[in-house]
Amino acid sequence: MRLVQFEDPTHVRHVAALFDGETRHRVLAAASVRDMALSAHSGGTSLTTFARGIATNETVDIDDLLSAGRVLVPLDHPEPSRMIVAITGLTHLGSAQSRDAMHARLASEDLSDSMRMFKLGLEGGKPKDGAIGAQPEWAYKGDGSWLVPPEGGIELPPYGEDGGEEGEIAGLYVIADDGTVLRVGYALGNEFSDHVMERRNYLYLAHSKLRQSSFGPELFVGELPDEITGSVSIRRDGKTLWQTEFLSGEANMAHSIANLEHHHFKYAGFRRPGDVHVYYFGASVLSFADAVSLAPGDRMEVACPQFGAPLRNTVIAGDANEIPRIQPL
Repeated sequence: MRLVQFEDPTHVRHVAALFDGETRHRVLAAASVRDMALSAHSGGTSLTTFARGIATNETVDIDDLLSAGRVLVPLDHPEPSRMIVAITGLTHLGSAQSRDAMHARLASEDLSDSMRMFKLGLEGGKPKDGAIGAQPEWAYKGDGSWLVPPEGGIELPPYGEDGGEEGEIAGLYVIADDGTVLRVGYALGNEFSDHVMERRNYLYLAHSKLRQSSFGPELFVGELPDEITGSVSIRRDGKTLWQTEFLSGEANMAHSIANLEHHHFKYAGFRRPGDVHVYYFGASVLSFADAVSLAPGDRMEVACPQFGAPLRNTVIAGDANEIPRIQPL
């Protein structure tokens, strides 16, 4: 099942579901995926079963909704500050060619801090029998106020040295009333970042995150396939500037999803009832690595058939005059 959150022309919220074997999204008697997840948990049923029980006969065309700019991120919170957006990195193995190069670099005794972190994940990121594995790279991205809906514009801020797409998979979660972490599902994500700043010094990782990002447009409910193959592309002036394949799923990762989740949710403050979490699992390819520099007007797309409609966003220029005012009291 895949879920979509959208608004009608009067800005009333709705949820639609695409069930297995069906070709169009059916509108549900619900306005929020978060509320659906909490209700399903409290009723002791699966989210798919709950959705089938509230499905109507009305259908919608997601392409029409996207064209009209009416699709929201597929999981949110009515109070944006109650959303925690986080990232992890150095998690993906990449293509066969990049894996060969990676193994050659790991054989060296002179490893950078990043390669040491990657090696820790490669050796201990998939523990057996419920053991706790190696901690991954992790950073705070922001809260819900920085999220951009599918088809929306992601700002390249004036303080950014670069702004580049990071096409990846995001895990989506809601915390139940009893503190249980409910994995609602997964979505395509674009964890937009400043790669020039990040490469300048790895201690700039948190600053390089640039805060805005996007995920969706559809939420995939179920277990993440071990093998995921998709594409990431950049279009400029209506032409494809750059395009490549991306690989994800645990077969292409150094860490298991369970290990990444453990090291995020082990903090009690991240298990506050009612909160929503968006956790980006890391990118395996970057246009920046191929010397592509994005500019306002460029169109970023992350696509994968298992996740339905592609995630598209446009780079827009941030406000150059936006300077914080500090006033002593």
